[in-house]
Amino acid sequence: MKKIVRIAKLQFPGGEARPGPNLASIGVNIKDFCNQFNQGTQDRQGEIVPVVVEVYNDKTFSMTFKTTPTSILIKKFANVTKGASHVRKDVCGTLTEEQITEIAKIKLPDLNTQDLENAKKIVIGTMKQMGCKVQTKEEVKEEVKEEVKEEKKEESNN
Repeated sequence: MKKIVRIAKLQFPGGEARPGPNLASIGVNIKDFCNQFNQGTQDRQGEIVPVVVEVYNDKTFSMTFKTTPTSILIKKFANVTKGASHVRKDVCGTLTEEQITEIAKIKLPDLNTQDLENAKKIVIGTMKQMGCKVQTKEEVKEEVKEEVKEEKKEESNN
């Protein structure tokens, strides 16, 4: 029976693990790790892929891939590059309830709940910490009404 001597949590872009100090410090064969990681994440190119590495006493290892971090998914769905500088004052972006549900569905396997509503609350909590706002259905309806008004004004002016 192999004994686990270390558990490391790392993040790399999908299919792009490279040798470096963070790999050297966990005590595994770096080339083997990079090959296994890159093969296992080829379908996730361009995504940040968290991985949990269990290192055994004989220097072998196993890895478990996780879903993309919630903050990165929020930035992707909100089309922003970073969170707000002043979370309480600034809004860096907005997400609709449907987008929040989609993120929650993606993250569900890695969260400590199996309930989608609780997963959505976790996503919303991360959004608040980043300075992102939830766009309610009423706000979406108001935006659509405003767009229709603008289109009618443009048509009447032409």
